[in-house]
Amino acid sequence: MSSSSSSTAMTKAANNKPYPFWLGGVAASIAASITHPLDLTKVRLQTSGDKGMIRSIRKTIHNNGARGLLDGLTGTLLRQMTYSMTRFAAYDWAKAEVHTGPGQPPAWKMALAGSIAGGIAGVVGTPFETLMVRMQADKAKPIEQRYNYRNSVQGFYRMTSEEGLGSWTRGMGPNTIRSILMNMSQLASYDWFKRELLNAKVLEDGPVLHFFASLGAGTVATTVCSPADVIKSRIMTAHGKGTSSTLGVIRQSLATEGPMFMFKGWVPAWTRLQPTTILIFLTLEQLKKGVDMYRAAGGNLL
Repeated sequence: MSSSSSSTAMTKAANNKPYPFWLGGVAASIAASITHPLDLTKVRLQTSGDKGMIRSIRKTIHNNGARGLLDGLTGTLLRQMTYSMTRFAAYDWAKAEVHTGPGQPPAWKMALAGSIAGGIAGVVGTPFETLMVRMQADKAKPIEQRYNYRNSVQGFYRMTSEEGLGSWTRGMGPNTIRSILMNMSQLASYDWFKRELLNAKVLEDGPVLHFFASLGAGTVATTVCSPADVIKSRIMTAHGKGTSSTLGVIRQSLATEGPMFMFKGWVPAWTRLQPTTILIFLTLEQLKKGVDMYRAAGGNLL
């Protein structure tokens, strides 16, 4: 039996049981740790006067040293183990709920499942998204406007104690909309690209196929999510009158920058999201393969 056939048989034998719900969060945390400097740069471009990805990176290194590229990393990891863990777990659940018939779900059902997962994850992850964005944007702001959170735990405690539980819902509207758009486009399109490549028999199910499927998913997701991502980041870091509501931020940004403000930071967003998407799905597929191997060997803890 070939290694491909044995792998397929092993997967079929093990995939009747759902994968651990936390696999997506672990995969996302690994990916986010690697791409964090790009995510940091994207947020600072969206929330400050920085112009150009390379110039923003140079400014960060000049002001804070190379370690400055890791500002807010603990906030990023906390966000991945809440928001990302929820979205992957909810997507698997939603796919099973919206498609109970035989065969593979059609594209619209996968998009619907992604939207449902995104809505749930957007609500769950908003407090930690706010914390992450604040920590990443902090040192690009004037000193008097900084939050100066030491780490994600202390930052979340301060955010709650100083601003109340209302801080947990700040930016929830655009954040949830972005989450719906992200998961509808990223998760569903990855499944679609993967399925179409398999059906076309262009590639065997493996890392190369996963790479190309995630490449398509990352490009689709970046374009779909850019407007909501920019608005969300600006609301979460805004100071002053008229900047706490979605419409207020949109009006102010349109008046000063025009409609293209919604795509500000698209290139670093794509540059960050593309490798992140590739890393997430490659890592997730390998984690699933590891679980399948463990189960096929008789393990029952996962």
